[in-house]
Amino acid sequence: MNALVATNRNFKLAARLLGLDSKLEKSLLIPFREIKVECTIPKDDGTLASFVGFRVQHDNARGPMKGGIRYHPEVDPDEVNALAQLMTWKTAVANIPYGGAKGGIGCNPGELSVSELERLTRVFTQKIHDLIGIHTDVPAPDMGTGPQTMAWILDEYSKFHGYSPAVVTGKPIDLGGSLGRDAATGQGVLFATEALLNEHGKTISGQRFVIQGFGNVGAWAAQLISEQGGKIVAISDITGAMKNSKGIDIPSLLKHAKEHNGVKGFHGGDPIDPKSILVEDCDILIPAALGGVINRENANDIKAKFIIEAANHPTDPEADEILSKKGVVILPDIYANSGGVTVSYFEWVQNIQGFMWDEKKVNSELKNYMTKGFKDVKEMCKTHDCDLRMGAFTLGVNRVARATVLRGWEA
Repeated sequence: MNALVATNRNFKLAARLLGLDSKLEKSLLIPFREIKVECTIPKDDGTLASFVGFRVQHDNARGPMKGGIRYHPEVDPDEVNALAQLMTWKTAVANIPYGGAKGGIGCNPGELSVSELERLTRVFTQKIHDLIGIHTDVPAPDMGTGPQTMAWILDEYSKFHGYSPAVVTGKPIDLGGSLGRDAATGQGVLFATEALLNEHGKTISGQRFVIQGFGNVGAWAAQLISEQGGKIVAISDITGAMKNSKGIDIPSLLKHAKEHNGVKGFHGGDPIDPKSILVEDCDILIPAALGGVINRENANDIKAKFIIEAANHPTDPEADEILSKKGVVILPDIYANSGGVTVSYFEWVQNIQGFMWDEKKVNSELKNYMTKGFKDVKEMCKTHDCDLRMGAFTLGVNRVARATVLRGWEA
C-alpha cells in the first residue's frame, strides 16, 4: 500500500477514536506548505544535470517543523508527504515542541562525486533558505545524507542569515552537533524495546533478534542490543543476509561491514536469501530499512512475537490486521524510532543555549523521554481500547489537535 494512503488511513482511524470535528480533521491532514524546486548543477565532467528537490512542511501548531532530507532515486511527493505527516505525529508522541516536515532530492548519491553532492546540496539550500530556519523548519539527515550534508546546508544558509548552527541537526560535532546523535535512533530503539519487554515481564537478555537493515539505525541497534545480552540470530542489508542460531558476533560484523561496505562475505554466519530475513525464526523482529516491507504476502509467515518498527512505515495496514490476529505485538514507528528526532531536539536546544551536554546527559534524557512516551502510549491504549499503533496515533493526533484549537482554530 502507498505510504501516504496508509498514513492517512491510520490518521483517520485515530481521528474517529478521538471524535475530532470533521473540519479540524481535514485541516490537520492538509500540509502547511509543499515546496518543489529545480536543482541544476555542473557535473565534474562539465555537463549539466538537473534534479528535483522537495520539502513538505506539514504542521507547525506545536513548534518549528522538523524532519530529514533524503537523497534517493525514489523520492517523490507522495512519499515525502507521508513522511512529513508521520513526523508531525512522531514529535507529538515524543512530546517535543516541533511539528513535522520532510524533504529530499530525487538522485542516486552513489553515482555522484563528493563535489557534485556538495554543489547539489548548496543549490537546494539556496532555493529553500528563506523557507527554513531555526524557528521555522529545522532539517536533519535521512537516507543518503549525513553530517557532511548538514554541514553544507549550515554553511550555505549562514551566508544568507549569519552563523546559525541551530538551523539543522545531525551536524558534525565540530560544528555544534550533539554527542550521542549518531547512535540516537538505535539507542531509542533499545530503550523502546526495554519498555515493551518490561511490560511483558521480559528483558532483552536471552531474547533472539532478527534485524533487517544494517545502516546507521540497524547497526547501532544490533550493537546496543548485543551489549545487553540479546542474541542477534539473523541480519541483512542491501549487500546480503546471514543467520547464526548461536548469535552473530556483532563487533566482528561491524568491523567487516566497515571494511567491505556491507555484511556480504562475513564468515560468522550462514548466507541466506535477503527476502527471507523477515520470516526467520526469532522472538523479536526489527525492520530497520525501507517502508512497506511487511505486507499481506509475508505477514502470515512471520514468526516473531514482537515487532519493533525502527524503519518508517515498515508495516502495511493489511499486514497489521493479519499480525494482530496472530497475537503479534507491534511497537509502531512513530514511537519506536523517535530517539533520533528527540536527540535532534536536544541538539537544537544546546545550539540555542550555546551550552553543550556530555553524552551521559544526552542518553539519560533520551531514556526519560522514551520511557515516558511508552507510558503515555499505553494510557491511550487503555482509554480507547486499542492496539499500540492506534495508541500512538491517538496520542500524537490529540496533542496536535489540542495545540491547533488552543492557538485559535475555528470550526
